[in-house]
Amino acid sequence: PFSTAGKMLGRKDNSLGNLIDEIIKILHHHKPTFFILENVPFIAKHDNESLWKYIKKEFKRIGYTLSENIYSPHDFGIPQHRKRIYIIGSLKGLTHFEWMAKKNIKTSINTILSKNPQDAKKVKKDELDSLDTWQEFIEAIPKKIQIPRFPIWAMEFGATYPIEGNKIPLNLSANELSKYKGIFGISLKGLSKAEQLSLLPSHAKNTDQPFPAWKKNYITKNRIFYEQNKKVLKKVVNKISKLKNPSWQKLEWNVGDNKRIIKKYIIQFRASGIRLKKIETSPSLVCTNTQIPIISWENRYLTKKEGAKLQSLTELELPENYSVCFKALGNAVNADIIYKIAKRLIKEELANNIVKMEILKNNDFNRTMKYGNR
Repeated sequence: PFSTAGKMLGRKDNSLGNLIDEIIKILHHHKPTFFILENVPFIAKHDNESLWKYIKKEFKRIGYTLSENIYSPHDFGIPQHRKRIYIIGSLKGLTHFEWMAKKNIKTSINTILSKNPQDAKKVKKDELDSLDTWQEFIEAIPKKIQIPRFPIWAMEFGATYPIEGNKIPLNLSANELSKYKGIFGISLKGLSKAEQLSLLPSHAKNTDQPFPAWKKNYITKNRIFYEQNKKVLKKVVNKISKLKNPSWQKLEWNVGDNKRIIKKYIIQFRASGIRLKKIETSPSLVCTNTQIPIISWENRYLTKKEGAKLQSLTELELPENYSVCFKALGNAVNADIIYKIAKRLIKEELANNIVKMEILKNNDFNRTMKYGNR
């Protein structure tokens, strides 16, 4: 409920939004000396930080000193970009604790990949065809023209429906909408309101509220880009319009000025579009099985074992089912980061235990010297 991957309902999410209260009850009842919590960073910003203030107040009420920091596995040489907030609490204070410095080790996802693994799930033909179509689109853009850094929404190419103020499609009559063009420049003239709405992108027909600035910005930039390059793009845009999944008609080129070859990058088929990322780090593993990273140069998805490596969970027995496995990995914490935090958090206890073990060893040694082995 606090992730951009969800509905952002926060405390209003009846099933998950109030889990923090259950955690507080458990801690108050069992009183562990220390605890570690992990969540998406936005939990500290949600609802103008009111939730975060409530969390800190409640933990203080039950006797815990709190501290927090944001880390990603790639901060420690693990090739996954996954920013998370780590919250620690202690009944003994935290004067002994020091957060880890980020090592900023540059690495590549290649370090955890197997070469053409037999158990890998293959990318489907229609998905590959959509990638080939977008490759054709990329190649059609003249080299001197930069590939857009904003999300490419091909359905906006040729569209003219209004986006300013209250003059948005849902608020207009069929007669008013008939003056405009919908997705891929299809005329809305002479159609019923239902037919007109069916020829509008989902981001334009499902709200009666004014479009936010970011949405208007993306729409405007896409329309301008297409008008400026229509001559070279028209043919391939027609192919894109025939892709069966509307989300495949969007592309997020997140690889800058690197080579214009789609199959050199990590790919995700997301609801927001086909996303390309550099191979330095994997995108964050999430609990949605439709967003499993694709190793495009081998036409396959990340394997279960590779996913486990990204979460530092290589010793676990993984679920047989591919989707179930990645849902679990997407919901997991990175074990290596938790280990580093825990070791620092309980270092005094560890030191005391080591001293006790040494005393026991010495006592055993002394008894052996005095009495011999029996």
